[in-house]
Order: sequence, then structure tokens, then C-alpha cells
Amino acid sequence: MRRLGKILHFSKSRSLIVKCDETGFVKIGTRTCDSKLKEIGKVQDLFGPVSAPYLAIRPATPSPAKFVGRIAYALD
Repeated sequence: MRRLGKILHFSKSRSLIVKCDETGFVKIGTRTCDSKLKEIGKVQDLFGPVSAPYLAIRPATPSPAKFVGRIAYALD
């Protein structure tokens, strides 16, 4: 389990936006969870500058807005 970063907001395209802490290890399709190992969803897109990218996570839960403000982790 590796830290991805903080979930900033829930977008109009129904994705959770995360500001990445580390770069280089995240791939599209990576499963994500919170600190309590509750599944959030899968990485759908990587965008922004290479030095500080953002992630779009496609939520797997019916109420994804509750994850805003939490730290997201990648399940390896």
C-alpha cells in the first residue's frame, strides 16, 4: 500500500481528483483505497505537470463525495 495523495474534490465528470505526493509509480487501472482499506475506485486518468501530477479516480461506491479530504492509497 503506497500513499497517492489527498483527494481534493469530486468533479462534474463524476471522478475524484487527487493531488499526487509521489510521481512515477501510478498507472491507469491501479486500485485505490483509504486509510481504513475501504475501496475508493480505480485510477482513470493522469494529468497535469510531470513534476506534480493529478489523478482522476473513477469511484466504485455510490457516495464518493464522502472521500473528499481523505488520503488515497494505491493497493499494490
